[in-house]
Amino acid sequence: MARPGELISAWCREHLGAGPVEVLFERESISTVFGLRLADGAEVVVKARPDDGRAGSCVAAQELLAQRGFPCARPITPVIAVDGLAVHAEQFWPGGDVLAGDSPDVAVRYAEVFARLMAELACADIPPPLPNPRWICWDHMGLGLWPAIDFLDRRDQSAVPDFVVDTARRVRRRLLAADLPCVLGHGDYEAQNLRWRGRDVWIVHDWDSLAWQPEAALVGAASGAFANSGQPTLAPIAASEAFLATYQDFRGRAFTATELEVAWAASLWTPAHNARWEALHGDKPLSGNALRDQAPERLRRANA
Repeated sequence: MARPGELISAWCREHLGAGPVEVLFERESISTVFGLRLADGAEVVVKARPDDGRAGSCVAAQELLAQRGFPCARPITPVIAVDGLAVHAEQFWPGGDVLAGDSPDVAVRYAEVFARLMAELACADIPPPLPNPRWICWDHMGLGLWPAIDFLDRRDQSAVPDFVVDTARRVRRRLLAADLPCVLGHGDYEAQNLRWRGRDVWIVHDWDSLAWQPEAALVGAASGAFANSGQPTLAPIAASEAFLATYQDFRGRAFTATELEVAWAASLWTPAHNARWEALHGDKPLSGNALRDQAPERLRRANA
């Protein structure tokens, strides 16, 4: 689905009442996303992704947040199955700027939005969007260390540095040992998925990436990933500290000692996944280098 061909055009005519006449933008990752101008003048975003059963819950949560005034695009249609794809349309919400930087001050701003997001989702009575996204899926049910990802698993695993594998193994063991309830939260909370106007958040994107994990694990993952706006890496430890402290202040509840350990452990899983990706693709080791530098201290704080 590299372009809005007849499948998307027919879908728009059937479910939106008009076909596309102009492509405003196009992005492709796990989902294929089109910004479209329709024949009736409406501007919409149409998203299609392989139907793995997650999309309905993600769109339901996005609709709830939009109803409650959280800055996210409101879904226009429910999720509709088409030839093995889950397709839906939502508002086109352009504008805003990426907030760059990984300082503690920047971390505080991202943490405040994440805390608001999590507070709003706490009231959602929605089926868990499982399985969790692959880059945060330390809780997979497989026998190996990593979740099954065919196009990665087929590559020569000896390219992955031993310290990456060791970090991931220790992190997963610590996370699986925690007996904490799961909640709904954003599983890809990165700078590239938010836009700002001045000091105010303008919109949060990528609701396809909701996850069902312990609150501390979701917050911890976000504390390490929030600054990513290009090839991902890992925020400095001081920035993660500021993120975690601000989140707890905003929610009005201090994490227990176990929750803090889980948060620090979870901050390492996504960069370990990304470091594996880098090694298997021969990419510049941004996550790998950050993981090598920071893992010992983060693992100590995680009691892992």
